[in-house]
Amino acid sequence: MSVTRIGVGEPASRYDVVVGSGVLSELPSLVGDAAQVAVIHPEGLGVVARPVVGVLEAAGYTVRPMPVPDGEAAKTAAVAADLWSRLGRHAFTRSDAVVGVGGGAATDLAGFVAATWLRGVRSVLVPTTLLGMVDAAVGGKTGINTPEGKNLVGAFHPPAGVLCDLATLPSLPTADYIGGLAEIVKAGFIDDPVICDLVEDDPQGATSPEGKHTRELVERAIRVKADVVSGDLKESGRREILNYGHTLGHAVERAENYTFRHGYAVAIGMVFAAELARVTGRIDAGLVERHRTILSSVGLPTSYAAEAWPRLREAMSVDKKARGATLRFVVLDGLAEPAILSGPTDEQLTEAYRAVTGDA
Repeated sequence: MSVTRIGVGEPASRYDVVVGSGVLSELPSLVGDAAQVAVIHPEGLGVVARPVVGVLEAAGYTVRPMPVPDGEAAKTAAVAADLWSRLGRHAFTRSDAVVGVGGGAATDLAGFVAATWLRGVRSVLVPTTLLGMVDAAVGGKTGINTPEGKNLVGAFHPPAGVLCDLATLPSLPTADYIGGLAEIVKAGFIDDPVICDLVEDDPQGATSPEGKHTRELVERAIRVKADVVSGDLKESGRREILNYGHTLGHAVERAENYTFRHGYAVAIGMVFAAELARVTGRIDAGLVERHRTILSSVGLPTSYAAEAWPRLREAMSVDKKARGATLRFVVLDGLAEPAILSGPTDEQLTEAYRAVTGDA
């Protein structure tokens, strides 16, 4: 299989997202002249992390495997502090490196630890899930969760490179793969309508790593994020559009104590954002329905419980995109026409959410 390289960032800090099979062979060149390499990976992914360790050891590095809890349970201050202690015990210096292997939670954590150890050491990310490949590992945003919300503590720390080995995708549980599709569909609605067309052409194939459009969907989604990020590395402007569906989505994750798949929550959040755009006169009901049709066709949820609204409304008040007491939402003015809606009324929010519950 051929290798695709997608550049991310400004010229001075540019790095590649490498997509293909067998791309781990590029890992030593990205790690560079480090003496030690910490390989941070979920405990349940020891088998997947083993080839990473093997490639590094064969290249002569001293490798320190550092397993962490699976999923969002890894993204805590306690886990980060434990990793800092481990790096300290092994005398990691600024010339050493961190490699993050796993899903979005693992790469977020690894990037954050790399960003904060000695004020920043080299990192390389090896996402092994669809969500990690098309979203979490691309863009240089790192972070951990707090009881008050998701990713409220973090740093911008671009990696030296991202290696997306498509051969790892067939081993994913179907539900996890489908969860990753939410971020691909999001990229279609905010920037690349061809993604929506491809999913509609073969929704069943879209749910499989062997689907006829799978590689194109992955690469298109990565290019959307790469293009947006390259023009706004620190989310001071256009990069905010990548949060489409995430304001309510993060609130749903918090309400579910982070046991709900990120992509499933974002899917619900996109329907809410679409309904909010409809309520405020920005888009018509047809585009809202297209959200529901595409998302449901691949098995993603499009509704949530009516009684959850008070908790979700409270959780959104601490969203990163809020400005003081003013809520801000990424919405659409049309397909691939993202915009910011600042300060919707409580009546508009409630009406949009009611439509998400099916009680409208």
